[in-house]
Amino acid sequence: MSLSPIDEMMMRHALTLAERGLGHTWPNPSVGAVIWQMRGDQPVIVGRGYTQKGGRPHAETEALRMAGDAARGASMAVTLEPCAHHGKTPPCAEAIVKAGIARVVSALEDPDPRVSGEGYRILRDAGISVTTDVLKTDAELVNRGFLLRVREKRPFITLKLAQTADGFAGADGKPLMISCALSKQRVHLARASHDAIMVGVGTVIADDPDLTCRLSGMMHLSPLRLIVDTHLDTSPTARVIETASKVPTWIITADDASVEREAALMKEGVHVIRVNKDVQGHVDVKVAMAALAELGLTRIFTEGGPTLAEALVSHHLVDCIEIITSPDALGRAGTVALRPALKSALADPTLFKASSPRVVGRDHVQHFEKVR
Repeated sequence: MSLSPIDEMMMRHALTLAERGLGHTWPNPSVGAVIWQMRGDQPVIVGRGYTQKGGRPHAETEALRMAGDAARGASMAVTLEPCAHHGKTPPCAEAIVKAGIARVVSALEDPDPRVSGEGYRILRDAGISVTTDVLKTDAELVNRGFLLRVREKRPFITLKLAQTADGFAGADGKPLMISCALSKQRVHLARASHDAIMVGVGTVIADDPDLTCRLSGMMHLSPLRLIVDTHLDTSPTARVIETASKVPTWIITADDASVEREAALMKEGVHVIRVNKDVQGHVDVKVAMAALAELGLTRIFTEGGPTLAEALVSHHLVDCIEIITSPDALGRAGTVALRPALKSALADPTLFKASSPRVVGRDHVQHFEKVR
């Protein structure tokens, strides 16, 4: 089936709208919707919308609200099958029927078993023309987190590591400024498009980071903060704990961690999640990621340092990796950035596909995508 140029144009617009909600709609997917009427041979957009913060209102209802009466007889492009189940709001499929939309162009069938083709059935039963799988691959990329959460019961994970020219991520347990200003800005922008930032307790102890989005005008987009801390060694005076009442902070710990330490952290507003240990006596990251998916997280940006990175990669939990390399060398012994398992995985073309390195400010950045 050939793809209509207008359908493609509208779907691409809907996908850009969907990207606006990434990091802010969990546990729901971030969806984009565009409504248009034809005026002669030219499309005129009468409504558009994307999933709002917290997952509601949905994209379709936002677009229908904007379109008003102009929705009757119009076409709609939507990046995910309209929902069919009654939750906190009525089904979007029924709202589309009620509004008088004549045609729906959809990118993806919703894998949620409560929908999974039922939304399309409602539309078709009402006499609405439905075209599916339009720019399906592009839509899957936008909603990788939601799809992984439903299909594999885990969130989508992006790993970022910064290293010196001689391969170190830190020295003497002290903070080490590696990335240039432009690289840091890109990292803060990435934080804003994920549900959570995740680090290991070693990073908290060594760097005492804020783990927020500090781009001008974007602080309110700071995501949830996650700390993987087997023994609850995070100090109540750490910045992430002192600010837990302002920026949600969760700690993932072992099932036998100190109850007293948990109580002290909870008093500061921290949510503590207990999971089993692995055979090495650390938090089982595979179980932890399943627990986070169960709690609704779809996209995690991890800056947790070499230890956490090694554990995640060893369990095949990382989907994207970005390595930022400074032109400056440490020049002495330090914490190695790429440990053996991670280094081996990056060198294996059956596991990760590498992009060409590019220059960002003073730094070299290389991106790796998991091979599926």
